[in-house]
Amino acid sequence: MLTFQQLQSITQGKEVQFVRPLPIVHLLTDSRKLSQPAGSVFFAIHGKYNDGHTYLPQLYTQGVRAFVLEQGEPEELKRLYPEANILLVRNSLEALQKLAAWHRAQFAIPVIGITGSNGKTIVKEWLSQLLSTDELVVKSPRSYNSQLGVPLSVWQLQPNHTLGIFEAGISQPGEMEKLQPIIRPTLGIFTNIGTAHDEGFASREQKVQEKLKLFKEVELLFYCSDFELLHQAVLLQSINSFTWSRQHPEANLYINATTTAGHRTIVVYTFAREKQRLALPFTDEASVENALHCLAILLHRRLPLSEIQDRLDRLHPVAMRLEMKEAINGCYLIDDTYNNDLAGLTIALNLQASQPQRGQHTLILSDVLESGLPEAELYRKVAELVQAHQVQRLIGIGPTIRKYSHLFPKGDFYTSTTDFLKAFNPDAFRNEVILVKGARVFGFERIVQAFQQKVHGTVLEVNLDALVHNLNYYRAKLTPDTRLMVMVKAFAYGSGSFEVANLLQFHRVDYLAVAYVDEGVALRENGITLPIMVMNPSPDSFPKLRQYSLEPEIYALEQLQAFVASLEPEAKYKIHLKLDTGMHRLGFENEDFEALFALLAQHPQVQVASTFSHLAGADEAIHNDFSQLQISRFRSMATALEERLKYKIIKHILNSAGIVRFPEHQLDMVRLGIGLYGVEATGSEQEALRPVSTLKTTVSQVKSIKQGDTVGYSRKGIADVDKITATIAVGYADGYDRRFSNGVGEVLINGRRCPIIGNVCMDMCMVDVTGVPVRPGDAVTVFGPELTLVELAQRIGTIPYELLTNVSTRVKRIFYSE
Repeated sequence: MLTFQQLQSITQGKEVQFVRPLPIVHLLTDSRKLSQPAGSVFFAIHGKYNDGHTYLPQLYTQGVRAFVLEQGEPEELKRLYPEANILLVRNSLEALQKLAAWHRAQFAIPVIGITGSNGKTIVKEWLSQLLSTDELVVKSPRSYNSQLGVPLSVWQLQPNHTLGIFEAGISQPGEMEKLQPIIRPTLGIFTNIGTAHDEGFASREQKVQEKLKLFKEVELLFYCSDFELLHQAVLLQSINSFTWSRQHPEANLYINATTTAGHRTIVVYTFAREKQRLALPFTDEASVENALHCLAILLHRRLPLSEIQDRLDRLHPVAMRLEMKEAINGCYLIDDTYNNDLAGLTIALNLQASQPQRGQHTLILSDVLESGLPEAELYRKVAELVQAHQVQRLIGIGPTIRKYSHLFPKGDFYTSTTDFLKAFNPDAFRNEVILVKGARVFGFERIVQAFQQKVHGTVLEVNLDALVHNLNYYRAKLTPDTRLMVMVKAFAYGSGSFEVANLLQFHRVDYLAVAYVDEGVALRENGITLPIMVMNPSPDSFPKLRQYSLEPEIYALEQLQAFVASLEPEAKYKIHLKLDTGMHRLGFENEDFEALFALLAQHPQVQVASTFSHLAGADEAIHNDFSQLQISRFRSMATALEERLKYKIIKHILNSAGIVRFPEHQLDMVRLGIGLYGVEATGSEQEALRPVSTLKTTVSQVKSIKQGDTVGYSRKGIADVDKITATIAVGYADGYDRRFSNGVGEVLINGRRCPIIGNVCMDMCMVDVTGVPVRPGDAVTVFGPELTLVELAQRIGTIPYELLTNVSTRVKRIFYSE
């Protein structure tokens, strides 16, 4: 067991204080994910968006007694944390990486290192499935392949493991040199080379060279030699390799032909001078390429063809994301079926713990398979995780977890999924956050179906990771002292107010803003504690403002008079004053100030928390002079306010576009709106953002129509030739604008763009799928990364805001984290 005393020599750090010997079991880098203080060492990383040192007092109070820090005066640290072991290092992330590299060096087992532009996670997961029959595998959880994720992955290595599979991703030169000694692969896989992270490198050649640094000590590197740039680089460095190819017969594994047969791909290949044939359970090109990497590994291990085919037949798609869905009786479901190892369980429990309490937290868990640990030790660890994450109810499914039911104080146990469903009583689950996590063989999708609300097949998928990416993109533009208010009005621009607000609270934004009081009330009732500004409060809502600690925007004298008239004399209240600097929508003007100050002086219990204004044309350079005029007016008016109030107030005028175009005017706070949801309002930096929302539906029916036939209401769709049409389950009642009728709009089906034919109906519309392989039940993308809101808005002469906020509340939202 590693102890804190060993850290100094491993990390070359300076010991500030050593109180007592402590084992190091858990590496903690995020204060929000603390579950087991005993045995945790916190690495305070000074990151691009956050500084871990800020959270030392909180963690110390919660029981953490081991810290690795980059900064702090030794005597002050001793005074503040008298019971803690403390180490000072030059760079906490580098110290963590050195510790992981030291840990890796304690094991002599084979390790497969995987890098490439795409497919790393899929290949890793599939190899784990394919090799778990022979090996006790430890692997990167999900896509933990970054400078931080790799050391946390490798830290999982234990003496019982016989094979490690770790992925590594880089975005700029110099990063792989830090990851190589942590993974130290004995075998390597380079999946492919593409455009991902091109912007971080001077050239594609440089990117290949940097990624190849992972394999400087490998015994064998597996790759497709059809990537000529990669192939030449490998030859130049004389790396021992196993190649596969569709183009070069001299490759170790030559793919003679691939043909599609139903839902399988038949592969004819030559290996060791013998021509063979097998079937892959996939037809899409990306999956076939990933499976061929895996085939190369299996052939290298000299498995019999029959055994390879048997294992490939059992290969299943990888669940790349955790999905959060509304469920019966006010419950919330976190769907993590088909993924059930200890590392994955920890990640899923962290997500569950980040949700505010909506009743109790429930975990439905199957037997944990192929962990490599003795049963008693495994379920002791599971019980510790369940307790540490404050799960109130456990439902265990499987003969093994039932055998160890005595380790779980509160739980119901069933031998099989079928037994659970026979006993399932929907009324026993109300207002809970339910994590469903099971190994594939248990078929937990049936449990998910039992819990889900019955809705039609149109869904809005909200990518929480993309939302965090966009949040951090804008945060990186702010000075350290600039606060951040985020707009979650209009159902969080259609994305889902509570879920988005909860994520923003988890990521510690400073303020939220909603349009109406009832939106703020709903957030409060769902556990949101951040300050909330209400932009359109009405007099009849003032009691609710006070009851739920909501802060009104005040923009007119008569509105302020009504507000103060409703107040109790002893209590204090915060308000936000809106100033009109030229938009001429709402707000106080200079001539209103005397009456405003007089009224505020009569009611000292009313405190002005902030003052702000709204830029009318920040998104367009043509209005730069007017924007600068507005900003100048605002600065002058805000200064006058502070002078008369005689206390500091928060000042803010920049919106999403303003953050990009006028960074010198951040003042005390900025307001982030549409940019959070993946639309860069100025259009100049759209590529830096990730789309957050994808609207999907399904094909209801496919029809053949003859030349001259008409389609839809008013017979607006006319077939100029014989056509195939598909009816899809989305219409203007779902928010799909009727202006997309008659070829203006397109949707994506099986990767092909298909135009709308005829008028958009209330609940459905028809598309021309002539020449596209389509059948009922196929998925349809209405908008998303490949068919963007920006493009669609331009087609009908509107703005992305309208399309996003128009998605009906009857459309089910699915929130997911990759």
